[in-house]
Amino acid sequence: QVQLVESGGGLVQPGGSLRLSCAASRIIFSTYAMGWYRQAPGKQREFVASITSEGNTNNADSVKGRFTISKDNAKNTVYLQMNSLKPEDTAVYYCHAQGPLPTTLLSYWGQGTQVTVSS
Repeated sequence: QVQLVESGGGLVQPGGSLRLSCAASRIIFSTYAMGWYRQAPGKQREFVASITSEGNTNNADSVKGRFTISKDNAKNTVYLQMNSLKPEDTAVYYCHAQGPLPTTLLSYWGQGTQVTVSS
């Protein structure tokens, strides 16, 4: 079965950085659009960033200029580099895959990784 496994979360002080990774297995990674979402306590899950199979990226306004999404097709891995972290970035971060091209029929989620920004 398809697996998306996130890693790299943790506790960081405001202004710090973290890099999240999401390793995908049992999908043709290059044919999927990949994304990151987050969910804070008591809030709905929200979009953070995405990257298409061609490498085009899109970020939520709240993270523009601070977060960067990238991927390595050879490693079946998508990354989220998070800089200048703020307490409001605290959430469980989820990896998402949708595809395969040219369809969007299949959607997969990872189990999530906790990011806590606190002094």
